[in-house]
Amino acid sequence: MPRLSSLALILVLSNLVSAQIPEEVEVTRVATGMRFPAGIVWSRDGFLAIADTAKREIYRLDPDQRPKPTRQDTNGAQGLAYDAQSRLYICEANARKVVRLDKKGAMETVAAAFEGKKLNSPGEITVRHDGQVYFTDPAFAGAIDTRELSFNGIFHVSPKGEIEAVARWQTRPNGIALSADGKKLFVSDADRHAVVQFDLDSKGAATNPRDFIKGVEGVPAGLRLDVTGRLYVSAQGLAIYTPDGKLMRTLMDSQRVINCAFGGPEFDFLFVATPKEIYKIKIGAKGAIQY
Repeated sequence: MPRLSSLALILVLSNLVSAQIPEEVEVTRVATGMRFPAGIVWSRDGFLAIADTAKREIYRLDPDQRPKPTRQDTNGAQGLAYDAQSRLYICEANARKVVRLDKKGAMETVAAAFEGKKLNSPGEITVRHDGQVYFTDPAFAGAIDTRELSFNGIFHVSPKGEIEAVARWQTRPNGIALSADGKKLFVSDADRHAVVQFDLDSKGAATNPRDFIKGVEGVPAGLRLDVTGRLYVSAQGLAIYTPDGKLMRTLMDSQRVINCAFGGPEFDFLFVATPKEIYKIKIGAKGAIQY
C-alpha cells in the first residue's frame, strides 16, 4: 500500500475528527430483564457479551435474539474485555481477582494480589493490542469493610504477568479505556466526577496523569473512545466529549448509564447498558478497538 503524503494524512485525520454524530440518533432497546449489567464487550465472533453482576451470569446477546446465559456463578463478574487472541478477561469483584478465559473454556488467574495483599474488588478492564492489561480496583459498598490495600488502585499487568500500580488513589477509579493508537489511557474517578488521562509508552508504562474532564454529571463509570478520539462517558446519560475534553452532547440523559461498548459488523454501533436494559445506537463513528 502506498504511503500517504503528510498533507494527505492531515486531510484524512481532519476528516475523521470532523465526522459528525447524527443530529437524530436512533436508540433501540435490544435486551431487557437485566438486574445490573455492569460489564459489556463485543466479541469478534459477532455477539455482545454481558456480565450481569446481580444475577451472577454472563450472557451472549446475538443480533435479533434474546440474551442467552453462557456462564454461571461468576463471582460477581463486572468488567469484561477481549484480547487479540479472543480470550475473555473477567473482573470477578466478589472473588477479588481478574481471570482470563480462552476459547476452549480454560481459565487462569491474571491478578489476585498486590504486594502480598488481596485486591479490593476489580471493576473495569481493558487490554491493549500487544497484551498489556489495565484494570481498576475500587472498594465500593461492602468491599470497603474487607479491603487489605490502603488505596484504590489502577493496575497494569504485562504480557509476562508482572503487576504494577499505575496509580494509588484514595478516591475510587471506575471505568477504563484506551485510545485507538494505544498511547493514552483514560480512567473515570467516581468520587471526583472526573476522567483522568495517562500517557502510555511502548512497554505499557503509564505516566503524566492529568484531568481530562471535570464536572461529569452523575457518577462516571464505563468509558469508550472512537477512532476520532471522542470519549463516551457512562454517567447520568451517555456524555460525549471532543478529543480535547469539551462536552459535545449527552444522549439518554434521563437514564443512569453504567457502561457502553462499541460493536456490530463495522464496530459503528454503541451498545449502552442501564441497570435493567441494553440499548443500541448507530453513532456515526467506529470504535477504538484494540483487538
